[in-house]
Amino acid sequence: MKPIDQLLMANKAWAKERTDDDPQFFKRLESIQTPKFLWIGCSDSRVPANEITGTEPGEIFVHRNVANMVVHTDLNLLTVLEYAVHYLNVEHIIVCGHYGCGGVKASLTNKSFGIINKWLRNIKDVHRFHADEVEAITNEDARVDRMVELNVQEQVMNLAKTSIVQKAWRERQAPHLHGWVYGLSDGLIKTVCDVPAGTRIDPLYEFYE
Repeated sequence: MKPIDQLLMANKAWAKERTDDDPQFFKRLESIQTPKFLWIGCSDSRVPANEITGTEPGEIFVHRNVANMVVHTDLNLLTVLEYAVHYLNVEHIIVCGHYGCGGVKASLTNKSFGIINKWLRNIKDVHRFHADEVEAITNEDARVDRMVELNVQEQVMNLAKTSIVQKAWRERQAPHLHGWVYGLSDGLIKTVCDVPAGTRIDPLYEFYE
């Protein structure tokens, strides 16, 4: 059997299991979407948002890219953010990285990765902001893991700098922002930072109406 056919068979088995347990499961999902969370995670196949948080379909609105970046010129990310914040009215936004992230590891080298370089440059900027701390770590794995944490912190702050989030903070005192890192070795999530709704940031980045 071809691998692609295995996926289709697994889908049928999953759908049957769901309806056997709850005949109205798909009817409810079809008619309404009210997630409380927006998840901005890494594209890494080992970090599925629903599975590692024990949540069901419909509970988390998900956006994924290489190294869980919040880039202010990324229209895909901004469209997801606008929809989640102002139409779905999510209460929390989670940026979740993971230890051993290949994108972060690549950003710490001088190797060229073709068009990927343009994306990695955003992570290199995080390295530049925290160069003294990062370069003081002699163990390579520990250096990458610390960069993963610092990258998550910076992406959370990038969220706070958007007019999308600031407008919601003014109007409904939400969403709250959270920075997490997932451990591939133990399956546990570590909280790196929390930014409650309405937190003051550098006035240079604040928007006023």
